[in-house]
Amino acid sequence: MFIFTAKVSKWKCAAIALMVIAIIALVITLFSNADADAKNNQAQLQQTTPEQVESNEDRIAYLASFGWEVEANPIETQEVKIPETFPEVLEKYNELQKEQGYDLTQYAGKQVKRYVYEVTNYPDTNDQYYATLLVYKDAVIGADITSASQTGTMHGLQMPKS
Repeated sequence: MFIFTAKVSKWKCAAIALMVIAIIALVITLFSNADADAKNNQAQLQQTTPEQVESNEDRIAYLASFGWEVEANPIETQEVKIPETFPEVLEKYNELQKEQGYDLTQYAGKQVKRYVYEVTNYPDTNDQYYATLLVYKDAVIGADITSASQTGTMHGLQMPKS
């Protein structure tokens, strides 16, 4: 029998919880709204070509170009490595990215920055939502909007219709 103990800060617990919520939301979204999201995101395809985002202001402006208002500073900034081989969950996440004109496979094995912003204008809800940008060499290579609720959803950057 193995016993593992670790001292983890509140921020790390929150980050892990946010990632778990994002994965759960991804699975729910992919199975329930895949066709609707694909149609909605096709209209946004031209707008999501990789764009240079050298500063926090650039990232906020990029999100604003899709209609999103976010808090002034990201709640999380971290370096993440895109795996060489994609597990099933990441394959499904990359399908969402491809629908938006991104493709994470070309960044396999690369270190990228992940910025998470709190969304302040998600329509018709009081639930907490987050905007995530994946950035490589100051260019957006992936993005999503995720609900923090247990039954939440994940979708591309296109603003949902009210």
